[in-house]
Amino acid sequence: MPYLESFTLATDNQEYDYLRGAYQGAGYQTAMACYDHNNVYPFKLFPDKGLSRLDFAPITILYGGNGSGKSTLLNVIAEKLRLKRSSSFNNTPYMKSYLDFCKYRLSLGEVPPPDSKIITSDDVFDYLLDLRSINEGVDRRREELYREYAELTPRGASSDPSFLLKSLDDYDELKRRNEARGSTKSAFVSRRMSTHEVAGRSNGESALYYFTNKIGEGALYLLDEPENSLSAKLQNELRQFIEDSARFYRCQFVIATHSPFLLSMKGAKIYDLDSRPVSVRKWTELEAVRIYHDFFEAHRGEF
Repeated sequence: MPYLESFTLATDNQEYDYLRGAYQGAGYQTAMACYDHNNVYPFKLFPDKGLSRLDFAPITILYGGNGSGKSTLLNVIAEKLRLKRSSSFNNTPYMKSYLDFCKYRLSLGEVPPPDSKIITSDDVFDYLLDLRSINEGVDRRREELYREYAELTPRGASSDPSFLLKSLDDYDELKRRNEARGSTKSAFVSRRMSTHEVAGRSNGESALYYFTNKIGEGALYLLDEPENSLSAKLQNELRQFIEDSARFYRCQFVIATHSPFLLSMKGAKIYDLDSRPVSVRKWTELEAVRIYHDFFEAHRGEF
């Protein structure tokens, strides 16, 4: 059973009444800006799509092109449910007012499971930047140890007439020199590294690790375009991980994506935000998938 059963957005009438009140209470210039531009976001976004309510499955996908509103919808749901988040989002002065019109229904209690969270592309990008910073520090430390090894190995401490064992500090120095003499460079460096090296994984592999590390058991997860940074092979691995997490570990997912690999997940309920009105579609009917299909069909003879 899904934790989040349904979510209801502000109706067209509610938006109209609210914006009319804002118009009447504001000066002319403010009112014109309000109606002529996108300053009332997320108002005026979903009524034109004919979208007022979503009903959720264990895996629900919000599909659409750039500007379709799928990320906005995820953020609205996350903020209304007060889910944990790491990075900021496009939070306008009108968001709180909009959220007051939204309603949701949970299957258990009044709040989602405690570990529920939203994971965005910015979260993954920040994680990759942190890894890069750590690796740069590791690389600097490694270079220092390489130089240290080079300085210690030309002559051993026992054969250096200038080295005299006079104190405990001298004994530690003797151990360090003997360690260098009895080790290869790589062994010496690896034993003395104070930080575990995290280099060796690509950005895509690190991004996949981020998801598998952050997603636990028995919680609701909102994922915003998790395919970013992932190769086709890794997208397929993420698809399998999400399917298994929903099936065996009591997780529920709401995912904004246009990745054919993720769209193909078994049992996923897909809302097509590019259609008017928004409707539930099969993954094979979606434009992004059909483009891939037609492309490979055109090149069938080359395989």
